[in-house]
Amino acid sequence: MSEAATLSKEFTTYSKDTPTERPGRDGRAAVFVPTEFMDMGASAPIRKGAGIVGFGNPDGTLTVYFEANRFDESSLHKWENKVRKAYDRLVMVAPTVSKAKLNASTMELVGFIDGAGIQIRHPDFLAAWLKLSDALDTAPEANVITFNRR
Repeated sequence: MSEAATLSKEFTTYSKDTPTERPGRDGRAAVFVPTEFMDMGASAPIRKGAGIVGFGNPDGTLTVYFEANRFDESSLHKWENKVRKAYDRLVMVAPTVSKAKLNASTMELVGFIDGAGIQIRHPDFLAAWLKLSDALDTAPEANVITFNRR
């Protein structure tokens, strides 16, 4: 491994835009995709194509919740529905094994989610993640996704 790659894994910060606390109901959370520093092998904590949301911690790490539709629920086929499911778990502090505390170098912030919808700010990173995951058919149709309020 090169010295630059080693340094970037050891010393990382997250974006100044990254939310730095767990959001309350309808609060804002970050939407992430893995970087090349995330191990995506068979024992990886996050499966390919997952929707990933979270926030930054004071120690420079990230707390993320994720949904990868492990059980092939038809309502979770689309990426945006996976993101919404992970967000709901995050804001409700629901018990789940689908959460992790990660080094910030393993995640790239691609947008934000709140109770009203998802804003994708870096669609190219999202498209690369979904292509790598063989899940381009789950990609959102627009960079702004609004949720129907009941």
